[in-house]
Amino acid sequence: MSVFTRHDLSIMQAWPLQKKIQVAQTRIMEWYYHYDGKVAVNFSGGLDSTVLLDIARRIFPDIRACFVQTGMEYIEIQDFVESVSNVTWLYPEMPFNRVIKEYGYPVISKEVAHRIYYARKGSPWALQHLQGQNKDSTFSKYNQRYMKWAHLIDAPFLISGKCCDISKLRPLRCFTKETGCMPIVGTLASESFRRQSAFLAVGCNGFSKKEPSSQPLPYWSKADILEYLLITKIPYSSIYGDIVYDSKTGKLNTTGAERTGCSYCMFGVHLDKKPNRFQQMAATHPEQYDYCINKLGCGAVLDYIGVAY
Repeated sequence: MSVFTRHDLSIMQAWPLQKKIQVAQTRIMEWYYHYDGKVAVNFSGGLDSTVLLDIARRIFPDIRACFVQTGMEYIEIQDFVESVSNVTWLYPEMPFNRVIKEYGYPVISKEVAHRIYYARKGSPWALQHLQGQNKDSTFSKYNQRYMKWAHLIDAPFLISGKCCDISKLRPLRCFTKETGCMPIVGTLASESFRRQSAFLAVGCNGFSKKEPSSQPLPYWSKADILEYLLITKIPYSSIYGDIVYDSKTGKLNTTGAERTGCSYCMFGVHLDKKPNRFQQMAATHPEQYDYCINKLGCGAVLDYIGVAY
């Protein structure tokens, strides 16, 4: 049974920023005291986690943070993380070039890539999902979304959704196991259907989850993040440029990069506005672009799914 409904989430998303800050601080305090201070903020150097860390350290100045250097970050992100105190750097056991060679490229979405990966191994459930069916072969309105990607089973390259788990989640799990510090994560429900569903199921503080974690910002929006940065004037990575008001959309926006997580990731690139993330990379980071498109082979993958770069 879900803790919240989508209507509940809509109400929370409409809260004024000050109330969102207060509720986020309350959730962080609950998490901190529940684990006697043995907690840590998962800090990516991006805008969301920058805001999260600032909110947390306004209550607990010495709270730990950890950053996973996957090798796919922009140098501006790494430089910014280096400027932040009390951050533990973590490293994956397998670099991205080995991940895509052994498991496959991250294409379309984690959900689609996961089904393509297992369908190629002959898993009945994955094959049925790609045919718009349930496990019992009945029609599924939910799984119908995967049908248009079924042709990727025949793609001339490997595909999987394992990159995030190998490159980011495993180092973080090891950190939690070794230190006992329970994670605080800056995910927003508006980022994906999967993250929204996760919040509705357990709320902000997932004490009872198999892998407990706190997510104090799920009801925040990108606009909230930018407004917080403007109001507090805290430092953030230079790769985002300035925060400006867009008269066309009536919203705050950044003059630099929009997303900076894993720069080689192709999840959702087919939905990007032009110029997409790789076209932007070509203009701002030509050497990184050449390595990604030509050395790693992402150009051939983008050609296959019909995305310009």
